[in-house]
Amino acid sequence: MEKSKPVSLKFLANHLKLSPTTISLVLNNSPRASSIPKTTKDRVLKAARTLNYRPNFYARYLSNKRSFTVAVMVPEISEGYGASVLAAIESRLAREGYLHFVASHRWSAELIEETPRLLMERGIEGFILVNMPLEHGLPVPVVNIGGRKKLLGVVNMLLDNRRAGWLALEHLAELGHERIAIFKGHPGSADTEDRWKGIHQAAARLGLTIHPELTVQLQRRPFPSAPPIPEEGYMYAQKLLGRNQRFSALFAFNDISAIGAMSAFRDAGLRVPEDVSIIGFDDIQAAAFMNPPLTTVRQPLHHMGDLAAKTLLRRIKEEDTVPEDILVQPELVVRESTCSPSRETRHPRPQPASGREISAH
Repeated sequence: MEKSKPVSLKFLANHLKLSPTTISLVLNNSPRASSIPKTTKDRVLKAARTLNYRPNFYARYLSNKRSFTVAVMVPEISEGYGASVLAAIESRLAREGYLHFVASHRWSAELIEETPRLLMERGIEGFILVNMPLEHGLPVPVVNIGGRKKLLGVVNMLLDNRRAGWLALEHLAELGHERIAIFKGHPGSADTEDRWKGIHQAAARLGLTIHPELTVQLQRRPFPSAPPIPEEGYMYAQKLLGRNQRFSALFAFNDISAIGAMSAFRDAGLRVPEDVSIIGFDDIQAAAFMNPPLTTVRQPLHHMGDLAAKTLLRRIKEEDTVPEDILVQPELVVRESTCSPSRETRHPRPQPASGREISAH
């Protein structure tokens, strides 16, 4: 049987007795389509579905000099920060009729330099970068989530990490905690130093002491190319307990390490939160379903992804000049992994773990 030819725009126009321009405006959801009656729009959309009309991408590109395609570059895709931000970006781009490529650079200097060039050769109109150390601007609009470097044509979107440190320590101080352990972020993380400064500023204002013996820096290898895993938090919680230092709470750099620490404390015979309170960071989906549900500092990940996509599309459409960098505010989400320390709370010598072996590699 001879394969049927694709339905053309001209055929669809003749079928509906409408101009090709009208049909194109409706199918492309153009702002100019706002003057077209809803009944006409419905007719066009129904006929396009019934006749299986597909716009000719190359014709559209040649006539508009537009690809309606953007790229999203992330370090890696795993449960947590990156996946939540990406989901919101994808939803917004789909609603606006844009295609997108997703590329993982895994912190490779070669990929960070070469991938944008390869994507631009394919007609990319703009980039959303997630925690990517961009060293120079690009000839297309860019929104860099977690970016800090001031570059021409690049809008950085930053979480107020200093506010985040304040929220966590203020909550623990109000509960009565004084000796607070801290998981400091990885040396290669862009957020580590900002959040660490915020923690110190908050501690000074609250009259708390940051004890070096209660601070553990996450350094699992091969960071930063590998995604965070709970085993990392488990291992560093064991290391913390092995110092035999008294503490009644832990503020973890992210929810993933907090979840691992929770398991390590439990295996050592400690109860959460009765013996040790735990605060995470990010508010990933799993946080609310832990036992007990995890108190955490929420990054509005969905909002950040959606706002990044909207900002990029506005810039592509040249609806405004390059906006100022965007500062996003965190929020404390109190669940059941924190409570006031009892007078009897003293960390005993850790009990042997239940046969569990954790490797950092």
